[in-house]
Amino acid sequence: MGAEICEKLMCQTIDIEVPTEERSPASAVENREELFVPPLNFSMVDYGVFRSSFPGTANFSFLQTLGLRSIIYLCPESYPEANLEFLNATGVQLYQFGIESCKEPFVSIPEDSIRGALKLVLDEKNHPLLIHCKRGKHRTGCLVGCLRKLQGWCLTSIFDEYQRFAADKARVSDQRFIELFDTSGLE
Repeated sequence: MGAEICEKLMCQTIDIEVPTEERSPASAVENREELFVPPLNFSMVDYGVFRSSFPGTANFSFLQTLGLRSIIYLCPESYPEANLEFLNATGVQLYQFGIESCKEPFVSIPEDSIRGALKLVLDEKNHPLLIHCKRGKHRTGCLVGCLRKLQGWCLTSIFDEYQRFAADKARVSDQRFIELFDTSGLE
């Protein structure tokens, strides 16, 4: 039966030799290069676009599997040397938009920085790319929320996604920024 289906679908069966030695969880821990640990708050945003918190050295092997071309970093702090070495070794381009953390309701998110970052996200030459800030909640959430607005998502869905990542730290000021963000000139 299996051969008949294979002939109908014009596919071929490939015999694979599976090693007989058993692999224990302990051997996987000893062999660290087999562990792929995504950064916190990691998620796919769209085809070729990912989001996360700040990646550390434990996340580098996972990030390599994504084949990243670009990273959009939304914090003003300098990128750590170990991360810069990883980017240089893998040929990933870093774009930094130094957006201050906005805990106060009267501190505004710089619209020009969000627009600049969105232009990079929309340019597929930069894909696959990772968007991140410190925790992958507020600044990243604002950028992704503005992207969603540009994609034609309703505000309810945009805010739902924002709140899934920000959880109990959701900021009304971020949601207001997304709501009022003017997408004209970006399409």
